[in-house]
Amino acid sequence: MGLGNKFKEVKKAYAEANKLLGDLIKVTPSSKIVGDLAQFMVQNSLTRQEVEEKADELSFPLSVVEYLQGYIGIPHGGFPEPLRSKVLKDLSRIEGRPGASLPAMDFKALEQQLKKKHEDITPEDVMSAAMYPKVFDEFKEFNSQFGPVECLNTRLFLEGPKIAEEFEVELERGKTLHIKALALGDLNKAGQREVFFELNGQLRSVLVKDTVAIKEMHFHPKALKDVKGQIGAPMPGKVIAIKVKEGASIEKGQPLCVLSAMKMETVVNSPMSGTIKKIYVKTDMSLEGDDLILEIE
Repeated sequence: MGLGNKFKEVKKAYAEANKLLGDLIKVTPSSKIVGDLAQFMVQNSLTRQEVEEKADELSFPLSVVEYLQGYIGIPHGGFPEPLRSKVLKDLSRIEGRPGASLPAMDFKALEQQLKKKHEDITPEDVMSAAMYPKVFDEFKEFNSQFGPVECLNTRLFLEGPKIAEEFEVELERGKTLHIKALALGDLNKAGQREVFFELNGQLRSVLVKDTVAIKEMHFHPKALKDVKGQIGAPMPGKVIAIKVKEGASIEKGQPLCVLSAMKMETVVNSPMSGTIKKIYVKTDMSLEGDDLILEIE
C-alpha cells in the first residue's frame, strides 16, 4: 500500500484509530479493523479530529463500515457516537449477535456447489468457503493460475529468484523440480517479459507481466483536491467494481466504486449529488492514492 516508509506514523495513527472506534478489545478481526482505519488516516493525512468532523463525507474502508453496522457484534461499551451515525447514514444496522439471525448452513449443498466450480474439494475447503467465500474463490483462482506456490520458500514467493540462482521445488515426496533462472527478455507492448530458465536441465521460457514497468508505461491523472467534482482514490488498490455509469444521476453518499488492497476493501462514495461526467478507471485497474476515478458535474 506504499506506507512502508511511514510505519511510525501508522503506529501513532493506530492508537488514534482505536480511540475513534471505542477502544476495541483486540482480537481478529477487530485488530485488523483498527489497522485498516489507521492506514486510511495516514494515507489521507487525517487526524482523529478531522475524521470525526468529516465522517459523513469520507469513504471509509469496508471493514470499518461493517464494524459500525454490527457485523462482528456490539463492542463493550457500545458504538462510538456520533461517528457511527455519520458514517452509516441510512445503512442497515444489526442488533444483537450477528450469528443469531443467520440461516443454517447446508454444508452438503455448499460442497456440491464448490465441486462444480473447482476440481478437488476437501472438507477444509468447504469450511473455508463457508467462512470466507470471496477469499476462498480468489485463493482457488490464484492457485489455478500459478500452481502450488506453497512449495516455494518465502523469499522466492515474494521476491522471485535472482538471475543464475538455482533452487529446488518439492511438489511431493520423491517429486522434486530443479530450476535455474537464466535471463529476462525485453519488455513487449503488453507489459510482459519473456523469462528464460532451466527446468530439470531443459531450457524453458514463460511470459510474465512486469507490474513495475506497467506502472511506468501508463500515466494516470491525479484528482485535483480543489476541484470538488474530481473523485480520487482514497488509498492505493485495485478496482474490483464500478457502481455507476457515465451520464448517470447520483446522490451524495452513493457508492461509486470499490477498491481492494492487502485484504482491505474500500467503497468510494460520492461526496456530492450530480451527474457522472467521465469515468477514468476500469475493473482490475491498479491505482495509486489520489489517482482520478471519475468526474461529477
